[in-house]
Amino acid sequence: MFVDNIKLTVKSGKGGAGCVSFRREKFVAKGGPDGGDGGKGGDVIVECDNNTHTLSHFKGKRLLKASNGRPGEGRKKHGADGEDLILKVPPGTIIKDAKTGEILLDMKYHGQKEVLLEGGRGGLGNWHFRGPRRQVPRYAQPGEEGKELEIIMELKLIADVGLVGFPNAGKSTLISALSNAKPEIANYEFTTLTPKLGVVKVDEYRSFVMADIPGIIEGAHEGKGLGLEFLKHIERTKIILYVIDLASFRDPVYQFKTLQKELKNYSETLAKRDYAIALNKVDAVDSSKVEEFFEKLNIPKTEPKYGASKEYPCYFDEKTFVLPISAAARINLDALKFALSDMIERNKDEENSI
Repeated sequence: MFVDNIKLTVKSGKGGAGCVSFRREKFVAKGGPDGGDGGKGGDVIVECDNNTHTLSHFKGKRLLKASNGRPGEGRKKHGADGEDLILKVPPGTIIKDAKTGEILLDMKYHGQKEVLLEGGRGGLGNWHFRGPRRQVPRYAQPGEEGKELEIIMELKLIADVGLVGFPNAGKSTLISALSNAKPEIANYEFTTLTPKLGVVKVDEYRSFVMADIPGIIEGAHEGKGLGLEFLKHIERTKIILYVIDLASFRDPVYQFKTLQKELKNYSETLAKRDYAIALNKVDAVDSSKVEEFFEKLNIPKTEPKYGASKEYPCYFDEKTFVLPISAAARINLDALKFALSDMIERNKDEENSI
């Protein structure tokens, strides 16, 4: 089950009460105060974990609480601190205040730990209040109350490459052919209802993460089809790969321009993201359909790279490429892997140079 939006209430632990106690010892007639401090309440901590892929383990839960601190005891014994509540979330999770919409935490990388709510402080025991004028203090501090917050956890997938295309464009077939992902594949639209992640191994030393985003249609930025629910997952991908279905009843140029328009309408940032084009199902159509795509968009033809087939026209430059492929027949898939890998490396180099 894929769950990418959860609303719940979290509460940190209450501090333990300080203790009122007096020393009792044989042959000591008047023992002084020796009440210990209460333990600190547990914190609410958010931890980013690569082994967690969805927020489904929070589904159905309304309130999660950290443990309270234990009260102090005699002989100045400190009460035990409350156990922290650790919320494990996948990379790409944003924590928002449910009432104001303010982003409180942005969990991006494995091992990242952030304190969302601190537990209440433990109360001081009566031995803290002793003095020349107050030799028998008969009171101690209560523990501090924990903090409560209603939050929204929202998951936006982090991937190096996001596959974007119309329903049934062959994205699921492509990600299953290139990676270890095993999405459901069928010959009808909207087979993929949830985003899928797969690791694409390029060679012994290089790999990248690819996300199969559910099919986008015209009007997706307004919520049509699967709409906004999944457009948000493309926001964090470094590179967009437009998968164009050459065998579709929709014109390939119309597909490409519509997809670009939907992403731009959803986010100007997405419109400026690096992208490449994969013309899929080349084995199911005449090569003239590929030629027509190049001509209509005035794309120049270049020499094939990365071992791409010379049977079909292609385009490669320093920043992008247009490559005819067939995910089902495995045509030009190795060339696609290497071309995407180089794009990702260039993208990282540019980010590091800023």
